[in-house]
Amino acid sequence: MALALFGAVESGIIYAIMALGVYLTFRVLDFPDLTVDGSFVTGAGVAAISIVNGVSPVVATLMAIVAGFIAGCITGLLHTKGKINALLSGILMMIALYSINLRIMDSPTVSLHNQPTIFSQLRDLWPVGIDNFFNGIFTALGSERAPATWVIVFFMIVVVLAIKYLTDFFLKTEVGLALRATGDNKRMIRSLSANTDNLIILGVGISNAMVALSGALIAQIGGFADVSMGIGMIVIGLASVIIGEALIGKRTIAIATIAVIGGAIVYRMVVTLALRVDFLETGDMKMITAFIVMVALIAPRIIQARKDKKRRLQKRAALSQVREGA
Repeated sequence: MALALFGAVESGIIYAIMALGVYLTFRVLDFPDLTVDGSFVTGAGVAAISIVNGVSPVVATLMAIVAGFIAGCITGLLHTKGKINALLSGILMMIALYSINLRIMDSPTVSLHNQPTIFSQLRDLWPVGIDNFFNGIFTALGSERAPATWVIVFFMIVVVLAIKYLTDFFLKTEVGLALRATGDNKRMIRSLSANTDNLIILGVGISNAMVALSGALIAQIGGFADVSMGIGMIVIGLASVIIGEALIGKRTIAIATIAVIGGAIVYRMVVTLALRVDFLETGDMKMITAFIVMVALIAPRIIQARKDKKRRLQKRAALSQVREGA
């Protein structure tokens, strides 16, 4: 159980990058971008095929980020310059990316078996003593098995926190504030002579660059890139955002972004625990995801309704006491 939860945290941290990208479009820009399902595979495919052809894993990952940014910018262009509905723009780009991804990978699946990746290179540099220390703690807590290495978790924590702080910083700059204002009230920011079209293109591009980075890292940790691995990614991203906001809140940008990261990890842990139930199988993961999203959406409203009812009852009780005293 402990080892399974460790794996959930490990993958959840990587998916948190994708969730931050989804947060940028859905919450900040108020742009329902479905390009995510395609750009996730684009990142994975570009990184995988580049590594297979002898490109350095770091360079391959950077190429994946650029590919995701371009895909997002095209979606933004379809919406702003082509005057196509935001939702439809994302759907059209997602469909187009399926064929583009097949072209990039030249086959439905690209294997990274026996190929160098960022994580394999990190394992070679990682001190064995650190693994032994943490595995000693891990087994002391009652686990029969311990993780092979802790390098992925520590490396991804640093990467995700760096992206989180860069996102926070960007959204507080002049461009970032204009981006947030565009999501809140497009007409108002346009009246201040801001180019909302360019802001939307930039925002959607950055979002899909994050998604593609997540896809590239998932492909390298999993050892393969598959053309269908992006199906349902937008729902996973939304689940992470909604769960994080329900558990932690969204009072400020800094809190909201840490909530998204926490939501991604909690989501992976919940799915891992759910799949350990006897009557559930791996193929039920999409159903579990949909159920988690429904619960995350409905539960806060039920809790808020109960709080409001309790508050009203307290006011009535206070009024009745005042009347009795008079």
